[in-house]
Amino acid sequence: MKKRDLLIRIPVLTVTLGALLVIGTISLASFETAQRAVVLGQRHETGPGLVSVAQAQEPGTELTVYNQNIALVRDTRPFGLEQGVNEVRFSDVASQIDPTSVHFRSLTDPEGTAVLEQNYEYDIVGTQKLMQKYVDQEIELVAQDGSLYQGTLLSAADDVILQDANGGVTVVRLDQVQQFNFPELPEGLITKPTLVWLLAAEQTGDQDVEVTYMTGGINWHADYVVQLNEDDTALDLNGWITLDNRSGATYSDANLKLVAGDVNVIREARAAADRVFALEAEALPGAAPAVEERELFEYHLYDVQRPVTVRDNQTKQIEFTSATDVPAEKFFVYDGAPGLGFYGYAIPDPGYGTYSNPDVNIYLQFENEEENGLGIPLPAGRVRVYKADVDGSLQFVGEDQIDHTPRDESVRLLLGNAFDIIGERRQTDFQQLGRDVVEESFEITVRNHKDEDVEVRVLEHLFRSSEWEIVQESAEHIKLDQGTAEWRLPVPADGETTLTYTVRYDFGF
Repeated sequence: MKKRDLLIRIPVLTVTLGALLVIGTISLASFETAQRAVVLGQRHETGPGLVSVAQAQEPGTELTVYNQNIALVRDTRPFGLEQGVNEVRFSDVASQIDPTSVHFRSLTDPEGTAVLEQNYEYDIVGTQKLMQKYVDQEIELVAQDGSLYQGTLLSAADDVILQDANGGVTVVRLDQVQQFNFPELPEGLITKPTLVWLLAAEQTGDQDVEVTYMTGGINWHADYVVQLNEDDTALDLNGWITLDNRSGATYSDANLKLVAGDVNVIREARAAADRVFALEAEALPGAAPAVEERELFEYHLYDVQRPVTVRDNQTKQIEFTSATDVPAEKFFVYDGAPGLGFYGYAIPDPGYGTYSNPDVNIYLQFENEEENGLGIPLPAGRVRVYKADVDGSLQFVGEDQIDHTPRDESVRLLLGNAFDIIGERRQTDFQQLGRDVVEESFEITVRNHKDEDVEVRVLEHLFRSSEWEIVQESAEHIKLDQGTAEWRLPVPADGETTLTYTVRYDFGF
């Protein structure tokens, strides 16, 4: 194809930023060299004695992650200073860094090194930005057929529009461009988010600098895997730390710590980015604990006992606790009218709260105690429960979310609804005995279609008034709190049990 044919036959085409980035990456291999040239140029303009570029993260980086999508990064790197004013560039920081949280400290000469100015530069280079910077300047490009075009860039908003020295205008389709060539990296563009300091140093020499900052985009939670035994009386538990890094940085061989607790944080609006994650699971071999737990202020800290590399756009799992043969209890709960509560009206509506929910819930409960092989604070997270089938294969039987659970507390999991147990609730009477007193009666029937006897805990929410008294009942109740009563009903195999009760409410208090 001739050069003239390429220009005449190509219609205007709108290309997305992603396509533009792919097209423009071919000839940009000299970015790092160009960046160094720009840095040295800035030295002569601003007047510092030396521009020092701190090296990438060294082993010993500390990363403390909170389960509120924030992390504290402590990064130590070497760099060289000259006596007088120096510009220090500190790259490879998280793109979601909070610049106002940065703390700089010289470990080598803290008394003789002072920060005069601190900047955070985040105008990251890309083909689109380069094209914008080079509008009204001369560039050259190579088409896919090998044709070379040179001229002043008029626009790259859609296709590339060039003007030659004679005033002629050339339009080249973006999908026909094989390579862009730019004379140099424009001032102000960088390849990585960078912290820049203007430092005053009393002496010349190499120094180690420690930089601490907060970043968003990195979070963790716990995931638990539970396997029930054959008769649902005991379980094996494995707890995993699940770490999700979207912060825009990789932390190599980091000393990883995780804090569980509700830390008060002032939130600022941040733009969310869609990411693709790789799941990486790690478990340490041998008898040494993978994670040590200890108290920190009013929270709990989990210290991973080996260096961990946390890559950007990665979900990593590390086992932190395990226990076998933990005693457990499975039980059934029938809540015929869930969600009812005292609504405070002096004149009750007889029909309110008389509906019937047929579902009977399945719960699993165990104690977080040392004698059960646990007894450590369990961070909030999701618990998945499995049980072996007759052929030995594990089957999923339910999951629930737990909150932060201290040691020596109960863990209760809602796993689902029982297939073969049904509840029915109906109002049998409602009477107003006086201006401030009413009585209400209910009949609750639980039907068991299993081939074994079961016990079902029946919950009733006494919602009409905080002053109530059960004046008649077919079985003895337990008062759980000011507005809830519970009956424990034995239900025979392939049979049913009916509960009746009457409650008196007093509105005259």
